[in-house]
Amino acid sequence: MRESILTIPINETFEEKCGCPICRMRDTLEQHSVEYIMGAAMMEPDVRIETNKQGFCKEHFEQMRACKNRLSLALMLQTHLQELQKTVFDDKKFLETKEGKNKKTTEKVSKIVNDCFVCSKIEWAMSRLVGNMFDLYRKESEFRTLFAEQEFLCLPHYKMLMRLSETDMDKSCKSGFRDTCTELVKKYLDELEKDVSHYCKMYDYRNTGKGADWGNSKDSIERAIKFLTTR
Repeated sequence: MRESILTIPINETFEEKCGCPICRMRDTLEQHSVEYIMGAAMMEPDVRIETNKQGFCKEHFEQMRACKNRLSLALMLQTHLQELQKTVFDDKKFLETKEGKNKKTTEKVSKIVNDCFVCSKIEWAMSRLVGNMFDLYRKESEFRTLFAEQEFLCLPHYKMLMRLSETDMDKSCKSGFRDTCTELVKKYLDELEKDVSHYCKMYDYRNTGKGADWGNSKDSIERAIKFLTTR
C-alpha cells in the first residue's frame, strides 16, 4: 500500500488485528491527548483557556489522576474552578427563586458537566481518521483485505461506521464496506455468545473439578462488556 502521513497511523492500527480497530484508534488518540494535556500543554495559555471552559469527564479525570504529574492536574483544577466561580456562580443572587435566573444557571452548569476537553479532541481527530480510512478503503484493495481480516468491530463503533458510511463513503464501495462491517460483528457475536454460554454452564456441579474445561470462556464477561460498550 502507498503510505502517506494520512494513512500511516491507520495502517499501523489495522496491522495489529487484535480486538476492534476503531477502539485501538480511539485508545491511541486518548493516550496522546492525556499525555499532551498533562505535559507542556498545561502551561500553554490557549490550551488553559479551553480546559478552564470545558473541564473533563470522569473517565479522563481518572486517567489524568493516574499520571505522575499531579501538580499539573491540581493547577488545571484550580483555574477551572475559578472559571466556574466567575462565569456561572458570580452573582450572589443566583439562588433566588426567579425562574429565568435559575434556568440560565442550570443551562451553564449542564454545558460544563457534559463537556470534556479530551473527548472533544478525540472526536475531532476520529472524524478525520475515519474519513481518511474511508478514502483508503476506496483506493487500496490491500486495505480492504486488511479491514476484512480484523478480529471484530465493537457494537458502538459498528453503529458509528454504518452511520458515517451512509453519507461519507463513496457509493462504489459502500455496500461492500457495510457488508464487511456486519460480517465482522456477526461472526464475533456468535463466538462471544458461545463463550458466555459455556461460562454459565461451567457453574453446573457436573462440570466442576480439576479437569474442568473452561475453553475460551474465562474472560468472556470482560470481552462481552468491551464488545457492547467499547470499554
